[in-house]
Amino acid sequence: MELLQFLIDLFLHLDEHLSSIIQTYGTWTYLLLFLVIFMETGLVVTPFLPGDSLLFAAGTFASPALGSSLNIGLLWLLLCIAAVAGDTANYWIGHFIGPRAFSGEIRFLKKEYLDRTHAFYEKHGGKTIILARFVPIIRTFAPFVAGVGAMTYGHFIAYNVVGGILWVTLFTFGGYFFGNLPFVKDNFSLVVIAIILISVMPAVVEVIKERRRPASKAEA
Repeated sequence: MELLQFLIDLFLHLDEHLSSIIQTYGTWTYLLLFLVIFMETGLVVTPFLPGDSLLFAAGTFASPALGSSLNIGLLWLLLCIAAVAGDTANYWIGHFIGPRAFSGEIRFLKKEYLDRTHAFYEKHGGKTIILARFVPIIRTFAPFVAGVGAMTYGHFIAYNVVGGILWVTLFTFGGYFFGNLPFVKDNFSLVVIAIILISVMPAVVEVIKERRRPASKAEA
């Protein structure tokens, strides 16, 4: 319960926490941001870490309006590397231990989930890796499942690089250009919630479609 409250507070007041980290650790903030983005995308056990909202907040603190606490060029480069390296690590983790993970011994990693994800890859192809970048939690599991056997590494890496750069660029520069608008600054928690809701919307739509499909067939 305490962990949940901490995570909620972290997400809703990410700007305050990041400001405190910058003041305390200075240039070491770059390393901390790098590690969080790497872990959020690279470790299948840490999908709860902030991704979209952290990129947006980091971009905000690189804005000249705040005295450029962070350098936007260096920030963008490091976070792009973290995003691509994270997905790459997750792919190889899935490649080496993925099949055993879906043996049925781990409750939330069922064989049927693997089959469904493979089917999703068959339907959407390589763009799955790009689209998954913009959906929290799914972006953590997509490269893992790709490594299990849904995609060869040569195919995966190209989409990984494109998706990682697009994701980091969109949210980091979104914060850089819009994070210091009066409305955004005064309602940062609402903006974070909006980012999360917009990000998970595609996944929610897919779930609704999947649940309605069997009902439609049954009625037919």
